[in-house]
Amino acid sequence: MPAVQATDLCKRYGPIQALDGLSLSVARGEIYGLLGPNGSGKSTLIRCIIGLVRPDSGRVSVFGHSMPDRPLLSRVGYMTQASALYDDLTAGQNVAFFTAMAGCREREAVTEALALVELWERRDSRVRTLSGGMRQRLSLACALAHRPELLLLDEPTVGVDPQLRAQFWCHFRSLAASGVTLIVSSHVMDEAERCDRLGFIRGGKLLAEGSAEALRREAGRPTLEEAFLCFAEEVNGDGR
Repeated sequence: MPAVQATDLCKRYGPIQALDGLSLSVARGEIYGLLGPNGSGKSTLIRCIIGLVRPDSGRVSVFGHSMPDRPLLSRVGYMTQASALYDDLTAGQNVAFFTAMAGCREREAVTEALALVELWERRDSRVRTLSGGMRQRLSLACALAHRPELLLLDEPTVGVDPQLRAQFWCHFRSLAASGVTLIVSSHVMDEAERCDRLGFIRGGKLLAEGSAEALRREAGRPTLEEAFLCFAEEVNGDGR
């Protein structure tokens, strides 16, 4: 049974078709990258997976359960693209709060998450005093601390310096090796290379799917960016 199964998802916001018959399947322990420009439907897809958005049609299941499913949320971690932190709480209080909301009250879990994102020394700082990059790191800690089986990361490394980004990806790889499933949205091509499989998304449609190497080979292009443009042209009917 796949960790995530999405079938024929459609979602419209007024005149905007955010998802247009999109289907995909993500295996357990896989790092699956959603790659596409801003407004392509990546965030809407993630919100459908976690159950925050109901699709107009189609179906999403997580670990075999149709979403939304509130009891299942304790097994899922979600890092939003926009900060969902509480400015008047400290960094440590934010992580403890979100961890407790997921049903985990282990103090060690909070400590480990803050240490991972290198914010342990700022644990008593109120969020409003943190920089944008620190807030991004804290959001990741909040998503990770309760040790979820499925981790949904919407643009997780925006504003993070290259060294810490590399550390994050080492941890992501370690999580996947332990059986955790990760779905990571990004428009940064070098991050896409780190995923096991990629889904190219544009206009709410899945243009192509496969490993970075397989997609480059199929498109006959040397880079992922060129491969993405090639698949987009084919869908638009003007491919060469």
